[in-house]
Amino acid sequence: MTPGAPSVRVGILGSSWWADSMYLPALAQHPSGRVTAIAGRTAAALADRWRVPHTFDRYEELIHSGLVDAVIVATRNDQHCPLTLAALEQGLHVLCEKPLALTYADAAQMAARAAEKGAICMTPFTYRYMPVNRYLKRLLDDGYLGRPFHLNFRYFTGFGRTGGYNWRFDENVSGSGALGDIASHFLYLAWWFFGDITAVFAELGRLIERAPLDPTGQPYPQADDNAMIMLKFASGAQGLLHASTVAPEATPFGQIHELDLHGMDGALHARVDWASEQRIYGARSGDPALAELPIPDDIWQGARRDTVHNTYRDVFRTQEAMTRAWVTAIARGEPLRPDLADGAYIQRVMEAAQRSHREGRWVDVADI
Repeated sequence: MTPGAPSVRVGILGSSWWADSMYLPALAQHPSGRVTAIAGRTAAALADRWRVPHTFDRYEELIHSGLVDAVIVATRNDQHCPLTLAALEQGLHVLCEKPLALTYADAAQMAARAAEKGAICMTPFTYRYMPVNRYLKRLLDDGYLGRPFHLNFRYFTGFGRTGGYNWRFDENVSGSGALGDIASHFLYLAWWFFGDITAVFAELGRLIERAPLDPTGQPYPQADDNAMIMLKFASGAQGLLHASTVAPEATPFGQIHELDLHGMDGALHARVDWASEQRIYGARSGDPALAELPIPDDIWQGARRDTVHNTYRDVFRTQEAMTRAWVTAIARGEPLRPDLADGAYIQRVMEAAQRSHREGRWVDVADI
């Protein structure tokens, strides 16, 4: 710890691989915060590995322990809302995984309560912090495209191809499948890049027939494993987002991100293959051809560039990004974004997409 720096005591609710690979390493050497407690089924093993002093079997016990100033809610989706509200009632700051809740009504309640309590909260839309997307945002803000016209995003991965039970595809637990798990990331980027989304038309498909019973032996509503969403923006721009969990990609992380953006004055194309490629190409009106737009050093901030995974590790474990930025904000008493209100906004767009799929029509986000 830095001498004299405030110490933010963080508890983690959830002991999955995500806590182990993202949150614990992110805070292992943070100058203003440390993880003091973990709750979950495998909390003891994680605590031993990361030298965390306290473990709990029940999430509520950690929330009421008095051992933390803030909590990370990294549980199943159906637990996000009640655990966040319980933590806020205890005066704790909260980082809650996306999707925030099973419904927009619950997400809005979480955001409102956080505002009432003055809590410093975050919804961690991970890909916002990767160098490709940060540089795209800078180019857009600097007017590279001029007036925005179109965006076309593709997020393909193959983890949803197995037919066994997976809570991520159980609507009772997850609220949605591919829509909330992966499409939400790109809905956030679409909003961040092009502004407010006013209407959506969605097809939420299910291509894999999964195990018919949940672990308790009960039937359950099976969620979408792919999502195609058309977007209308307040600016008049249009968007198309295609996200699939049943599209295998031969990359180390089994996924590919492709982002195309067009405007009155130019075009931008980005591709991240989760191996070694993380590049942006662009052309302004009058340019003879696309050219690579190298990501500036100040965007990389010293992160390794040899593989996407090494970049990913360095961004979230050494830079002021996501979890580390949230803890710094708590130490300084300063709000930051994306907060719970931002997470609730994306939940609203998702709910509009679900209604659109059910009713087969365009749905205005304002009607949710």
